[in-house]
Amino acid sequence: MEFQLSGTHMQLIKIKGEINMYTLGSVTFFTSNAAIAVYIVILALLIAVIAFTTFLDIRKKNQFRKQNNLENAEKEVNGKKTRFPELSEFDKNHKDFEKEPTKEGLTLSSLCEEFRNYAANDLHLYYSIADIRKFIASLSVSKIMILQGMSGTGKTSIAVAFGKFINNASAVVPVQPMWKERSDLLGYYNEFTGKFNETMILEKLYEASFSNKMFIIILDELNIARVEYYFSEFLSLLELPATSERQLIVAAAGAHGDPRKMSHGKINLPDNVWFLGTANNDDSTFAISDKVYDRAMIMNLNSRAEPFKVSVPTGTIQISFDRFTELVDEARKSIQISDKARQQIKELDAFLVHKFHVTFGNRIMMQIDKYVPAFVACGGKEAEALDDIISKKILRKLESQNPVYVRNNAEELIAKLDEVFGQDVMANSIDYIHQLANNG
Repeated sequence: MEFQLSGTHMQLIKIKGEINMYTLGSVTFFTSNAAIAVYIVILALLIAVIAFTTFLDIRKKNQFRKQNNLENAEKEVNGKKTRFPELSEFDKNHKDFEKEPTKEGLTLSSLCEEFRNYAANDLHLYYSIADIRKFIASLSVSKIMILQGMSGTGKTSIAVAFGKFINNASAVVPVQPMWKERSDLLGYYNEFTGKFNETMILEKLYEASFSNKMFIIILDELNIARVEYYFSEFLSLLELPATSERQLIVAAAGAHGDPRKMSHGKINLPDNVWFLGTANNDDSTFAISDKVYDRAMIMNLNSRAEPFKVSVPTGTIQISFDRFTELVDEARKSIQISDKARQQIKELDAFLVHKFHVTFGNRIMMQIDKYVPAFVACGGKEAEALDDIISKKILRKLESQNPVYVRNNAEELIAKLDEVFGQDVMANSIDYIHQLANNG
């Protein structure tokens, strides 16, 4: 048997099926099957040695890189090594507490007027005075607000504008579809780098503990993931009356060099922080549960106000959380819901129980008691405030009922509203009932 290899003549002669004789040029080789097996074993051992040596080299480099990252992560801040470099850097550059001054003579009514004028004149964002009053009054009731409505009506813009107006920029955090737990909001410890992945929310919460400013955190498209999953701990903590009891678990345990306002891996959830979430209702989002809706204030933005010219331009202002709280407390002391309004709410509740088997609890009644005085202090009317909160808090519960039944009894419900509150007084509530009936 002969082969031609690159111009070289090679001849193979097989002897008795056991020994092969190779002739390459003037050189002759003799091999056996056993010899070939030995060659293969030796070759395999050589490959294994090379692979093992390469593995050791890569491992050594990774260990060096990890050690280098650990050293960088544990950089010294104020002479201490830390796993929270950003928070510890904030410690280094700030005092224990900074008081925010407040503009003299400010009232809830003037706050609304100045905010509306600022948004129009400086940002070219136009809102009705009624919407501005709803926004400010809602801040006085809950630390959670859901801004919902059609796209392009300024849901995110109004929250961003308010942060600019009070000289403390709102933090805009786009919610991700895969969010499921607290760590998606606050971050997590990275074993490889040896430091904590600090999120914008964690940094804002920590910053808020150093000041009595008003802080706004915007959860953009909050229902693109399940709110009751990733925001569950916040919902529970915000129910606690005492700020000292609102302990957010950031890390499993404390460590040397942790930020000075972190204890055993926990920080306080400050009272001067609001969470404002924008919500869209389409096929890409999840329905917001009653647990969230009951605890949050709702603001519907379904249309943009017509542009208007500001007669007296106003700039930004300074207002502390303490002063805002004082203005709200003053409103509640001087303005109470009238006995007539309480009787009207009671009659509506009795009708809803009898006709639709729905009612509302003490939490919503407490929200009504807080919202109406604040809205009136902002320059609105009691009936207007009742119409707004009843449509968003009480009548919303009809969404859980049989849509056909709601549609068939919608006109009777509208007639009851006119009977109890007055003809066409409850415009928002009536529009909402029509919407439910049409969707059903």
